[in-house]
Amino acid sequence: MVQTPPPVGGTMGFQEAVRKVLNNYVNFQGRASRAEYWWWALFTFIIGVIFGALEVTGLKIFAILGGIVNLALLLPGLGVLWRRLHDMGRAGGWAFIALVPIVGAIILIYWLVQPSEQFTNRFGDVPVA
Repeated sequence: MVQTPPPVGGTMGFQEAVRKVLNNYVNFQGRASRAEYWWWALFTFIIGVIFGALEVTGLKIFAILGGIVNLALLLPGLGVLWRRLHDMGRAGGWAFIALVPIVGAIILIYWLVQPSEQFTNRFGDVPVA
């Protein structure tokens, strides 16, 4: 069965990506587009910068809240990473390569910037955005 690639220019926006990741909170099945993953990465980076800046005030409550928020975002972050690896035809377990010092993180980032497989693979259909 031949599947046509998604339309050009149909990339997902920031809010749509964050909403989709949060709606798939602990979903490790299926595929996530490159745009979905990187918008989520930007979102978590911004949240980290905000709480980091608030912690500078010296109030412990911001450190505690930052820790709680990081814990709350951990599972959806792992889920979207897992699905992004699926999108390239790799098993989600490859996420653990990041535990290998330096080299593992470099390999994982290299994979994450690669384009999606433009056909249905063993993990599902091509993501729309």
